[in-house]
Amino acid sequence: MTVFNRRIWRLSKAETRNQITGLLFVSPWIIGFLLWTAYPLASSFFYSFTHYDFITQMRWIGFRNYVEIFTDDPRFWTVVYNTVYYVGISVPLGVATAFLMANLLNTRLVGRSFFRAIFFIPSIVPAVCSAMVWLFIYNNQYGVINNFLRAMGRPIIPFLSSVTWSKPSLIVISLWGQGAAVVIFLASLQDVPRSLYEAATVDGANAWHRFWHITVPMSSPIILYNLVMGLISGFQTFLMPYLLTNGGPMASTEFYAMHLWRNAFELFRMGKACALAWIMLITVVLLTLLIFKTSASWVFYGGER
Repeated sequence: MTVFNRRIWRLSKAETRNQITGLLFVSPWIIGFLLWTAYPLASSFFYSFTHYDFITQMRWIGFRNYVEIFTDDPRFWTVVYNTVYYVGISVPLGVATAFLMANLLNTRLVGRSFFRAIFFIPSIVPAVCSAMVWLFIYNNQYGVINNFLRAMGRPIIPFLSSVTWSKPSLIVISLWGQGAAVVIFLASLQDVPRSLYEAATVDGANAWHRFWHITVPMSSPIILYNLVMGLISGFQTFLMPYLLTNGGPMASTEFYAMHLWRNAFELFRMGKACALAWIMLITVVLLTLLIFKTSASWVFYGGER
């Protein structure tokens, strides 16, 4: 064991040169990770225990930011409810919608490549352009949907100006932008062995049985991946509600990331904003661990489950 340890620490000149060369090749990534990930992460953790407003001198206040968030922030529980509502509905629906669209696009139909491109386009359109399109669609006066309802003699729907309709309207937009998840599901469906479908057909399985007992289990690892990624991005939802509603009406679309942003860049309470960020990080990590913990009962990996 002693000889082995000596061998590890006593490298030859050639091995030392190779080590240095390898470190030089990865040094841009290491430097970038330390400067733009590790240092900001450590700094935000430190700032969360301080009163820091960019102007006055930083003051250490301990857990006061965290206590204020849970006990003396009038909007905190509102934004928590809004975010949980949005994530709890949009993420499962988004995964299900993307999976069903991928299955439809995986069938043999005329113009399949065209439809695949159409489904993917919303995920690459800039958010500002998407917001302008949906503002036109949802507009109370000249919006496409409300014009149709008005022509049918039906009352208009105040999509973005109603507390009742604002969050469901944003959820619909999130379902519209599932192109990236559709592409990932399409790639996974290509790897499902055709022999499984052929054997099931011979055994008398109909289309529903083949979908439920073959397609879904074989795609379950990708379902897990898209579910986790959707959860992470859902808690960080900011740009679309900020552009469309700016948190209104009556804070019904004030999500967690927007509340964090307001504390940091409108109220200049960077310490509290960092505390909010760490609460969100811990929450997302715990929910992700919970999903992975429960995945053993429904995710199928090859010959094991």
